[in-house]
Amino acid sequence: MIKYIASATFAFSTLVSLAQPNSGSGVTNDDLQLNTITTAVPFLAITPDSRAGAMGDAGTALSASSTSIYWNTSMLNFAEDKSEISVSYTPWLRQLTNDIHLSYISGYTRLGDRHSVGGSLRYFSLGEITFTSENGDVIRDDKPAEFEFVAGYAFKTSERTSVGLNGKFAYSNLTGGLPVAGVTTKAGVAGAADISFTFFDDDSRIGGLKGEYTFATTINNIGNKIKYTDVGSASPGDFLPMNLKIGNAYKAKFDKYNTLTVSFDIQKLLVPTPAIYGSDNGETFIVSGKSNDVGVIAGMVQSFYDAPGRPVTDENGNYVENADGTYEVVKGTKLKEELSEINLALGLEYWYNNLLAVRGGFFYEDKNKGARQYFNLGVGFKYQRFGVDISYLAALKRTNPLANTLRFTLRMALGNTASSTPASTAP
Repeated sequence: MIKYIASATFAFSTLVSLAQPNSGSGVTNDDLQLNTITTAVPFLAITPDSRAGAMGDAGTALSASSTSIYWNTSMLNFAEDKSEISVSYTPWLRQLTNDIHLSYISGYTRLGDRHSVGGSLRYFSLGEITFTSENGDVIRDDKPAEFEFVAGYAFKTSERTSVGLNGKFAYSNLTGGLPVAGVTTKAGVAGAADISFTFFDDDSRIGGLKGEYTFATTINNIGNKIKYTDVGSASPGDFLPMNLKIGNAYKAKFDKYNTLTVSFDIQKLLVPTPAIYGSDNGETFIVSGKSNDVGVIAGMVQSFYDAPGRPVTDENGNYVENADGTYEVVKGTKLKEELSEINLALGLEYWYNNLLAVRGGFFYEDKNKGARQYFNLGVGFKYQRFGVDISYLAALKRTNPLANTLRFTLRMALGNTASSTPASTAP
């Protein structure tokens, strides 16, 4: 079964990779237009830990740790250590400011052989902001902040499969209750869930090379839309950064001292793509695409087929109308844009004697969907029950606000290793 899953996943990833530069119809990125997908509380999608952060954000199928609460809770049942806690710190957007940061604490414990529980707390400080009136008069200084609390549970459905479920609460206070453009504001509140699945084979082989293969998939941040004001109560609100991730990882064991893990993720926002609008005599209408005024589940489904593509315009810049009243779209651009919404992440991790790790990775996002494209580097040190991970982000463009991002993580294992208990089948 796993051979079919792996083959299908890698075949799909190859299709996506080939579709990034051009599609079979000859459509390229230059035939599309900038159409980024925005969500509320984007801090929920920021990678909090240094290990995956050094591997191109390809963390869905990585071996279990306390930060699996963010990546893939179902992986906890295959953890080597019975329990672990970790603390991570990330100075954020240092190219723009020096007082924004993300702090993250997480932990888990295994309960016997089939059950695991965990939790995490994420705090995102947006630094100090000075609010002013329309005339430029200072109203007050404030320090907007957001936080998220997560509780997770994983259940082992067989010796090689596990499922996980997270419940989470998010709070986002961006304005401190101050009126914005004459409108009273409030903090945004959301409840959400993550679901995850893992297949883990600790006796996988490639030729004569022994190793561990992991296939994992998650859907994150399934929850209510967020509103920051009561005005316009019938407005659709803003979606959470709901995200589908499909990951594969292979850990090759060369000998008792040397291992190499290759991890590859496919990631896609499950949020409707903004439609392209036109106007006529003050009335707006959809030229191509679909309205995002839909429910959460409908929006997740719609996100797979609602890319508007590039409408055809005449020499005057007017949209070309078809005979049936719809508007003409450049052939192939809808499919091309849909594929361009899939992000790719690739990571490598080398361990020597389970003491020193060297990591690297690459993350790709299409230029019309945000243009996050960067390399990652990092190291990890482990001594008995303690570990330290550090990562560095090297953006492809100097103007990228994520350039030179550093992440720091401190880990501590607690209790006996899972493999020391008679009932355990941990790797």
